[in-house]
Amino acid sequence: MTVDTRRILLASPRGFCAGVDRAIEIVELALEVYGPPVYVRHEIVHNRHVVRSLLAKGARFVEEVSEAPAGSRLVFSAHGVSPSVRAEAEQRNLQTLDATCPLVTKVHLEAERYARKDYEIVLVGHRGHVEVEGTLGHAPDRMVVVQTVEDAERLEVRDPDRLAVLTQTTLSVDDTREIIGVLRRRFPAIREPSKDDICYATQNRQNAVKAIAEQAELVLVVGAPSSSNSNRLVEVARTAGSRAVLIEDASELAPGWIDRVQTIGVAAGASAPEGLVQEVLSRLRELGCGEVEEVSIVDEHVTFALPPELRRDVPGATL
Repeated sequence: MTVDTRRILLASPRGFCAGVDRAIEIVELALEVYGPPVYVRHEIVHNRHVVRSLLAKGARFVEEVSEAPAGSRLVFSAHGVSPSVRAEAEQRNLQTLDATCPLVTKVHLEAERYARKDYEIVLVGHRGHVEVEGTLGHAPDRMVVVQTVEDAERLEVRDPDRLAVLTQTTLSVDDTREIIGVLRRRFPAIREPSKDDICYATQNRQNAVKAIAEQAELVLVVGAPSSSNSNRLVEVARTAGSRAVLIEDASELAPGWIDRVQTIGVAAGASAPEGLVQEVLSRLRELGCGEVEEVSIVDEHVTFALPPELRRDVPGATL
């Protein structure tokens, strides 16, 4: 085998989802329309390249609402926040813009609806994740986090006939199947989420990775170590039988990885910019890889509306 016989399989869909696109656009438009600084609670998305770019434009990232000066403009990240965070922002007279992904908002509304009906709620997700913390805040006295099958087997509930399950949006049907299966077996009356509650982008990107991992000996996933959906793409590729590595950008690509590899897959998490993917492809070409074949499993045409404040203040805004 010669070096130039190596081929690259490029997963599609990949990279930014509609929720991430919207969140970044909200911060950029706020900086253009209102001027810097614009404060953002937590990283707007889990990617240091995106964060660095927004910092250069005048964004200021804070962990707590109290770090934003009273009366300043604050953006809530795509991961969502609890009602207590919104209340604190209001008390500080902050001008808020909500970049919460609409799919996360949908889960928040379902949590509130179940709580009003006196249901106990199981939230399948990763403890400590920003999205999970925000969702918990919408029904703190009625919600418990289940992270593993073992958690589900040990779970004790007040009333098995008034029990519902919700999921972290960045998990897929595959991610939650076993846990929800255990809950269904143990609590047959449990109310389950509809498929619409699962993030379309997470599922699509995992399916795309499966498609390339079936053919590639090595899969490179472009994404941040703090990105749960990017880490899951690595796991999906490995489960499908491929060696897989998470890289933040082309600088982390070690030439030795492609030795004796004929087919290389490239994918990207939902918070990874397309520019980083193209840099990885360029680096692979420099290392002697040949053709790039895009493996597309579905076309995504999802868009989400901007917050009403921006639609009002941005000239010509249509979303």
